[in-house]
Amino acid sequence: MPGPADLVTAAGIDHVRLVYDYLDAGDLDSCASLLHDGVVLELPGLPPFHGRPAVLHTHFGHSVPRARYEIDRVVGQDRSVVATGRRVVPGTDGQDLRFVDVFTIADDGMVLSCTRYYHVAP
Repeated sequence: MPGPADLVTAAGIDHVRLVYDYLDAGDLDSCASLLHDGVVLELPGLPPFHGRPAVLHTHFGHSVPRARYEIDRVVGQDRSVVATGRRVVPGTDGQDLRFVDVFTIADDGMVLSCTRYYHVAP
């Protein structure tokens, strides 16, 4: 029988998948419902964004160009979830950025943090 940590991780995996769906749809309220109040987002080349309003503004404001997420894999263990995929920015002729997002899941199953890593050609 799964333990409490396993159930939290399973909820976190579902929440991470939904975050990408809501980002693609531009659904601010639904995305916010999956984020812990103290969520932290770390993106390459930018200072960390702390708190739900800052994280939402990053994705739905002008800090980062709007994109579509094509997710290849989402795996989780011990309240950590890793997602891999491509971030496709419309109008860039198929130029996409491969990424790995590493999430931490709070005790209540909400997304507590996300650190993104991009693949860069050598």
